[in-house]
Amino acid sequence: MNNSYTKPNILISRCIEFDNCRYNSQKISSDFVKKLNPYVNFIKVCPELEIGLGVPRNPIRVIENKEIIKLIQPETKKDVTNDMIRFSKKFLKNLEIDGAILKSKSPSCGIKDVKIYPTIEKSAPLRKSKGFFGSTVIEKYPLYAIEDEDRLRNHIIKEHFLRKIFLFASFRVIKDKKSIKKLINFHSINKFLIMSYNQKELKELGNITANNEKKSIKKVLEDYEIHLKLAFSKSPRCTSNINVLQHTFGYISKDLKSKEKNLFIKSINDFRKGHIGLSVPISLMKSWIIRFDQSYLSKQTYFSPYPDELVEVENINFCAARDYWK
Repeated sequence: MNNSYTKPNILISRCIEFDNCRYNSQKISSDFVKKLNPYVNFIKVCPELEIGLGVPRNPIRVIENKEIIKLIQPETKKDVTNDMIRFSKKFLKNLEIDGAILKSKSPSCGIKDVKIYPTIEKSAPLRKSKGFFGSTVIEKYPLYAIEDEDRLRNHIIKEHFLRKIFLFASFRVIKDKKSIKKLINFHSINKFLIMSYNQKELKELGNITANNEKKSIKKVLEDYEIHLKLAFSKSPRCTSNINVLQHTFGYISKDLKSKEKNLFIKSINDFRKGHIGLSVPISLMKSWIIRFDQSYLSKQTYFSPYPDELVEVENINFCAARDYWK
């Protein structure tokens, strides 16, 4: 199993664990960010500080009037819309990231659930949407692993986020190498991880890697990246994971005792019913991969998509989870 991981570059709101820079001079605690810190390169930012609002500061609010959206500080009536737009574009212009963790509900950093008001006066919100900086991040990095700290409390979302950032970081290295041989190896070791997400895109990625049309390596990598990100746009379905487990089980089942085979089949059925997490059948497979020295499966990132230290005990029914990426 993989013991070497490329460190993902993760953009993060500075107020999450790193600095007392919120409007009220506080910071947000996140056990996940603390745990993740040694394994990624965090790129910290506080857009509101960067445009000169200071700490502490009067809160800002997203205002929508006649379909025109602005960022206003109600207390002072200061309009910081253009300042935020200019900063966001300049800061992100040449930034190379694999994902982001942004402050939830923030009028600057929020990616969902940001209250949009009709006026600077006291009023009920019209709707919820994205913040100004968060919106620019999503626009510049479509299909990347972009989440807020609240959503990352959910195990399904967290698992998906971790798989994406470490895979995308690994592919970033492949892009820099500009080698078809490296790409072929990348595709090979990630075959079952991609299969667990999207079999249609796996086939498309295989065709791109084969490069029967003799495209330039630059074009091949561009096409591959597009379809890789499409494949990982949503968390995998329960049935897709079961398909991968059954497929990989075929590599070692002939070496197992009947009781061991029955144990694995039971773990699949229990996973399907939501009685156990995905980690149980995967742990069984990993033990057999080591026991039988199955070299092909041992290289597959599906069984260790991110560092073991980040693995947490599952306490949800994976197979009954809703779509969190609509």
